[in-house]
Amino acid sequence: MLSLSKIRIVLLAAGLTLAAAPAFPEPPKSHDEALTALVSADTTVRLEAIVWIANYGRMSDAALLHERLRDESAIVRDYAEQGLWALWTRSGDAVIDKLMARGVEEMESGRHQAAITTFSEVVKRKPDFAEGWNKRATVYYLAGEYKKSIADCDEVLKRNPRHFGTLSGLGQIYFQLEQYDPSLAWFRKALEVNPNMLGVEFNIKRIETLMKERRGTQI
Repeated sequence: MLSLSKIRIVLLAAGLTLAAAPAFPEPPKSHDEALTALVSADTTVRLEAIVWIANYGRMSDAALLHERLRDESAIVRDYAEQGLWALWTRSGDAVIDKLMARGVEEMESGRHQAAITTFSEVVKRKPDFAEGWNKRATVYYLAGEYKKSIADCDEVLKRNPRHFGTLSGLGQIYFQLEQYDPSLAWFRKALEVNPNMLGVEFNIKRIETLMKERRGTQI
């Protein structure tokens, strides 16, 4: 599932080039230039490359952004995470994108059933679009419909196995169900894919503490 702030952050990141100081490097002008810049020794060049890919890249570029989740620079790691959300969220279909935007608005305003209906239309029209399933999984979770959320998470992972939002979302669901072993396993998988998720690290520590306390009371 997703952090609702991610899309907004990506849009801000997309404005990086426009707001950049004169010292900032020239942004890539093509896909090939962006791929080359992505492995530059210059941090700002790598940032520009991520922004370009976030706005114009392909889903096949996701693997390269996953590599940058382990970049030596914290800001590059953060941009890489945002860039992945941007890639995942672009459907390539204007109608679907409008439905997605409407669904997010409905979800954020607490109109869960309306959002479920909207995202159901997305997955019906474009079943291969993993983010449609992810958004509906998120709404099902917010609505307390955990079994349906788990089912949609499974659909996401069939299409995007390294979707760390969904992996951590499954951890959250199983935590709510007080099934701590699978919750811990899913959170750990999420952290393996994206080691920068501080909230997931906190959740892992919290579950480990709960499990120790449970074992202590059973002795």
